Amino acid sequence: MAALASWLRARQADGQWLLRVEDLDPPREVPGSAASILAELTRLGLIADDEVWFQSHRHAAYQQALDTLRNAGQAFPCWCSRADLADTGGIHRDGHCRAKPDARRTPAWRLRVADVTVSFDDMLQGPQQQNLRDVVGDFVVRRADGPWAYQLACVVDDAAQGITEVVRGIDLLDSTARQIHLQHVLGLPTPRYLHIPLVTDANGRKLSKSDADRPLTGQPAMLLLRRACTCLGVSMDEPFPDTPDSLLAAALSRFDITCLAGRDRLDWPHD
Repeated sequence: MAALASWLRARQADGQWLLRVEDLDPPREVPGSAASILAELTRLGLIADDEVWFQSHRHAAYQQALDTLRNAGQAFPCWCSRADLADTGGIHRDGHCRAKPDARRTPAWRLRVADVTVSFDDMLQGPQQQNLRDVVGDFVVRRADGPWAYQLACVVDDAAQGITEVVRGIDLLDSTARQIHLQHVLGLPTPRYLHIPLVTDANGRKLSKSDADRPLTGQPAMLLLRRACTCLGVSMDEPFPDTPDSLLAAALSRFDITCLAGRDRLDWPHD
């Protein structure tokens, strides 16, 4: 759903629609899943306007960002476990580690977070505000087991790709304040953010591959696109367009993102 909404937004703004594969955690990846997703998007007529970036190829850029944070005294090594932080609700504050340095183990790297409140205006969800020290504390930018944190990787890549508008699900709204703070610390530009409601089933449960919901791959392309358009408030008159390109062109002339304002979920339609 986010793919279609972001494609429509990019086309309406005469901009480019760019894609990234966030493959930062190999043990959790399903082999072939990235290729399958990209093939499915192509089948639906949603084709990126530039080369698709894979975050697994971007380690040097993330390391450079971490080095910048370390040299500025903004990032520090941390050996604290979840158990060490249990009495603070899992939040690490003020650069104060509960665990002592341990040369036998590789530390995580955290960003030192002061008592700072980040405010921004989401283009669909409206004004947002989060005090980072209270809510998330000193957050991880590289995990102890090696992978780069989502927050750091997204910030570095948004800047490198020249992203001016991020369209994604509302489940990532909570990450935005951390990303904006990282942008400020690294001297990077802040894009606009637009978080769309999540697609749910009849019981209000988020549809998710992690819950083994029925995959969309292999279902008729036109049926999928019509249902996705209906989810986004785009109505289609019969006779329906008969190709993905013609349907997307029709949707582009009817799409108005403001119709999703005030909604916390989208219902996936069924025939």
